[in-house]
Amino acid sequence: MPTYNTPLLLGSALSFIAAALHFACIFWGTNGFKFLGAGEPIVSMSAAGHWYPLFIAFVIGSVLAAWAIYALSGSGVIPPLPYLRPALVGITAIYLFRAVAFPLLKPAFPGNSITFWLITSAICLFIGLTHLLGLIQVWQRT
Repeated sequence: MPTYNTPLLLGSALSFIAAALHFACIFWGTNGFKFLGAGEPIVSMSAAGHWYPLFIAFVIGSVLAAWAIYALSGSGVIPPLPYLRPALVGITAIYLFRAVAFPLLKPAFPGNSITFWLITSAICLFIGLTHLLGLIQVWQRT
């Protein structure tokens, strides 16, 4: 019976959920962006029918889905993908960086509330630490 790396399996599921929420904004529109805490500039552009919010939601959703697939591969559920170890290290580092670097990122997104930054940073920290634990457990295998 195969054994899977539980932290990376959980990390994969969380990344898939985050990707799905971003993709949902494409169909949900302005209300989706508002619900997920997007800043006023993105919400306003979405309300005006601008292409940019949809494009950004698609790009971020696609990146998160790719990260989820790499975590799924690292968990052992699917065969190893190319560059699995460096990809998992990079994904983990980005999640952890995003979690702690929000004070540096906040000025670039002035429309996002402090609530948005705290909640999304906590989520990224949890996902990043989950990936880190899983990565440590599978380091020799990847």
